[in-house]
Amino acid sequence: MNDTLKNLRIIVRGAGEMATGTAWRLHRSGFTKLLLTDIAAPLAVRRPVSFCEAIWEGSWEVEGIRAVRIARPEEALQLWDQGIVPVIVDPENLSRNVIKPHVIVDAILAKVNLGTSIIDAELVVALGPGFCAGRDAHCVVETNRGHNLGRLILDGTAAPNTGTPGDIAGQTITRVLRAPRDGVFHAEVGIGAQVRLGQVVGSVSDAPVTAGLDGVLRGLIRPGISVTRGLKIGDVDPRGDVSYCYTISEKARAIGGAVLEAIMMTFNNNR
Repeated sequence: MNDTLKNLRIIVRGAGEMATGTAWRLHRSGFTKLLLTDIAAPLAVRRPVSFCEAIWEGSWEVEGIRAVRIARPEEALQLWDQGIVPVIVDPENLSRNVIKPHVIVDAILAKVNLGTSIIDAELVVALGPGFCAGRDAHCVVETNRGHNLGRLILDGTAAPNTGTPGDIAGQTITRVLRAPRDGVFHAEVGIGAQVRLGQVVGSVSDAPVTAGLDGVLRGLIRPGISVTRGLKIGDVDPRGDVSYCYTISEKARAIGGAVLEAIMMTFNNNR
C-alpha cells in the first residue's frame, strides 16, 4: 500500500454490526487510522460482532481486531500506532474537527440522514436508504439483501426500506424479535442459545418476548436497555449454526467491500 492510502484518516459513524464489518475489512486491508463514533447507549443486536460493545466494556475484539473506548479524539493517534481501533461516544461527529478525516462513512443505518454532509470529507460514503449520491454523499452503498447487496451507487439512492427483514433460510419477519412495548428489556437466555418457537427469550416491562421460530439466538440487545415499541431487539437464525453468532456476516463483509472499493476508486494513484 502506498503512503497516500496508508495515511488516510477515516471516521465511521456508528459502531454496530455493519459499521464494524466495514471497519474490520478496512483495517485488514491496511487502513488502520480509523475512528468509530456512536451514541452513549448503543442499540446493537449482534453485539459479539459490534465494536460498540467497547463503549460498555472498555474494549472489545471482533475476529482478531481489538477496539478500545476513548474519551477524546486526540487519544486515537496512540491507539492507531498500536493497531487498535478507537471508539468514542460522539453522535454529532464533532471528532471530525480534530481528526480531519479524508473519509467519512455514515454507517448509522437510521434510514434517514442524521447530519452527514457531502462536504464533511474528501470522500463521504453512506450506507443504505436515506441518502442521495451526489447530494448527501459522494456514493451510497446498497444494503438490501439480494442481487444488488454491496453495489456502489454513484448517482441516486439505495433501494427504499421495505420494512421486511432480509431472507435467511426462507425466514424474514419471523426471525426478528421486536419490543412489544416501551420499557426496559430483560433477557431470559443469551446469545448463542438454541430456542424453540414460542419460547420466552426475555421481556420488556413484564411483556414477554417470544421466539417466532426454532433456531439459534444470533443477536440480542443488551439487557437493561430502555427500548421503544417495535424496536428490533433480537434475531433468531434458523440455520442453527452457533458459530454465526460470533463471526461477521456475509452482508457486513459485502458492505465493507463496497466501502473499500469507494476508497480505492477515489485515492488509488493508479485508478
